[in-house]
Amino acid sequence: MTDNYPALRAIADLVPAVPDLRAPEIADGMVHLALLPGPRHGAVVEPIRRQLTEQLTGLARVDLDPPLEHPPLGLLRRPDLAVRPAPASGPLLVVEVVAPHFLEFDPWTRARDHAAMGVPLYLLVDPRSGTGIVYSEPNYTRRTDFVFGDTITVGPWTLDTGVLRTYG
Repeated sequence: MTDNYPALRAIADLVPAVPDLRAPEIADGMVHLALLPGPRHGAVVEPIRRQLTEQLTGLARVDLDPPLEHPPLGLLRRPDLAVRPAPASGPLLVVEVVAPHFLEFDPWTRARDHAAMGVPLYLLVDPRSGTGIVYSEPNYTRRTDFVFGDTITVGPWTLDTGVLRTYG
């Protein structure tokens, strides 16, 4: 556990539920706050959630905005979606959709954190540019880029990104 994680977690827990803010994340030794992404973001998240849900058996489920916490690494992340086995354990896949208001977004930092937490698959979708990345293999040593319109494979799942829309 990082030495200051308990203090950071206590600070994150003190942040009240504010209507325009997402729940706090912890990474890089700091508590991070972000604005709620809004309906355009949800219009990209929802078709991904629906496609994943349609392909799952009763042995897994899709969670929206799940907290993924790893105190020994000093991490608390909240991706848009996570596919988890049932009964719940670590996620099989996390999905993050870049919010329209993010002027700068560092995909490598989030990929690094999810890989360190042992998440086998990470899907990053960027509606600002109509592109995305599938990270796989141990420690995300395999990166597969795509553009909206492609049909992609993410582990055992297939997603039609032609239904996704850019923010433009």
